[in-house]
Order: sequence, then structure tokens, then C-alpha cells
Amino acid sequence: MNLNKLILFLIIFIQITACVNNNVVKISQKDEKIYYSSSGFALIYEESLYKNKIVNKKLRNKDFVVMHSFLKRNTPIKIINPVNSKVIETKIKNKANYPKIFNVLINKKIATALELDLDNPFIEIIEMKKNKTFIAKEGNIFDEEKNVADKAPVDEIKMDDLSKNLTETKEKQQKTSFILVISDFYYIDSAHNLRNDLIKKININNISIKKINNNKYRLLVGPFKNFNALKTTYISLNKLGFEGLNIYNE
Repeated sequence: MNLNKLILFLIIFIQITACVNNNVVKISQKDEKIYYSSSGFALIYEESLYKNKIVNKKLRNKDFVVMHSFLKRNTPIKIINPVNSKVIETKIKNKANYPKIFNVLINKKIATALELDLDNPFIEIIEMKKNKTFIAKEGNIFDEEKNVADKAPVDEIKMDDLSKNLTETKEKQQKTSFILVISDFYYIDSAHNLRNDLIKKININNISIKKINNNKYRLLVGPFKNFNALKTTYISLNKLGFEGLNIYNE
């Protein structure tokens, strides 16, 4: 009788142990990493940005140096100029604090290599998988697209007139102007009070109020002929505590 109880106990113990081990395996499984990608405007480093405490770290102009607000140090990334398809592959040097309107902090060497429009430095950022050996380099996105196209089924390939697309993009950028939205108000008097206060504090003259409906009044700054012209006003507002301001193209 005791022997039967012992055997039964061992069987139950083995089953419980097996269940626990299976649970551990399931818990330890990790989800596949989601790689960061984004498009927006780059902040091109100047010494005045550090002196005026707009950025909290210095950047050298000797190498392809990049800083980001949350990507970790040594994260490999690809920076693309979508206008001319020029590419830089590099790594995040450090985290840095800078106005949220910008997607990344780069130096002038990268801006020059990408041939960015300094008035409208629009870029795309793609995080890459980590390799054992990595060298910061300059490339061209056309080569990568060609490799992808060579491997794709023929009926899925659509050839576009790239020169035409690039010309249209450049013309669109030249015609584009920007509007900065400060806030929406229920009462027009509230909008007027903030408008007058901001004119005194940061000396902006192109600030206006737009009536959206009977209960909504929008305080706007602009239009700005390019992003670089908008940048100074945005940073001034940012210093006063205005964050997450919306920007619209006209």
C-alpha cells in the first residue's frame, strides 16, 4: 500500500514539474524586435545651439556624428535624403536633449554628404540590425532598391520616372510654406490675451487668430517660407514651455 502511494506521488510530481518547465519556456520567449523608422526634419549642429542651451551636448564635425533623443548609443542607423536618395550609414554617438520638433541631431559633415537643403533639412531615419563589423559610410539608396527589385517577381515591379519624381518633389518643397499652431481656444479673448503676451515676450509679428467655428479660435504663427525660418520661432516658444506644437504645410 505504501509502495503504491509512493509511485502515485512520484507520477504526480513529475507531471507538475513538466508543467512548470513548459510555462518557463513560454514566458522566456521574446517578441521580435521592432526597428525604429521615422521621417522629419534634422537639427544641424552649431556651437550657438550648445551655448544657448538648445542642445545639451556638443558635436564634432570631424566624423559622421549623430545624436538622438531616445535611441541608445551605438545603435546603427541609416539616414536618407529623400530628395536625391543619398544615404549615410552610421551609429548613434550619444543620447541628447533637443527640441521635439526635430527627429535627429546631426553635424554639418552629414548634412553636406547628404546634400541637404539647409532651409528644409527633411530626412528619413531607419534603424538597422546590428552587425559585428560596422563602418560609418556614405551610400546611395538606388543600389539597395536595385537589389530588392532583382529578387522580386517581375509582375510586382513598377518602374517610375525617378527624374520626374525628384523634380516634382523639389518644386513642391520650393512652393511649400509652413504654419505653426500654438493652441486652440474656446473664447476669442483668451486667444487675444496670449497673442499680445507672446508678441511682447518673443517679438513675433506674424501671429494671428483664425476662427474655426463659433466655439473654436486658433492661434497661429506664420506663414514661414521654409522650415529654417520657422525653427527660431519654435525654439523660442519651446523655451516658454510650449511643447508638441503642430506644424502644417500650406
